[in-house]
Amino acid sequence: MHVYLRALEPEDYKISVKWRNDDEINGMIGGPKYFVSSEYEKRWVENRILNNNTDIALAVCIKENNQYIGNVYLNDINWINKRGESAILIGEQNHWGKGFAFEALVLLLKFAFYERGLNRVSAHVLESNKASLRLHEKCGYQKEGLLRYSVYKNGKFENQFILSILRSEFDKLIKTENIEW
Repeated sequence: MHVYLRALEPEDYKISVKWRNDDEINGMIGGPKYFVSSEYEKRWVENRILNNNTDIALAVCIKENNQYIGNVYLNDINWINKRGESAILIGEQNHWGKGFAFEALVLLLKFAFYERGLNRVSAHVLESNKASLRLHEKCGYQKEGLLRYSVYKNGKFENQFILSILRSEFDKLIKTENIEW
């Protein structure tokens, strides 16, 4: 593994605010565009640090130099039904296409299944975000359905795929791909 996950730190907002205001990144995520001030991002990071029972945000860092390059999320955790929803953002575009997103998502799934005891992790991915769809499928997620016109972005409605992976499927992926931590 070339990346590791860590808790968000209060000063991370100084980097992540740039990602939130990047139009190219914004075009690939499911939520609507909104403008984020440094103060707003600072409070968001602080809230994610302090309130992490059902929504966990972790920083993605490169092992070689400890550079903070993105975030992974495990949201809407349902402890009774042992499920949650994942999301990933590699904000530093010069690190796109290097396999870091795959490693980060695998580490998040390891955490979800082996540390938190979840049995199912789902994700919503824009139909137009082909790279994210490939990433999720490479990590073992399976398409379950299409949420038609579920997101309003850039003046039009877009579809989202709902994907999921079960712990048993993740166990097979680890063995098949010889993934080592």
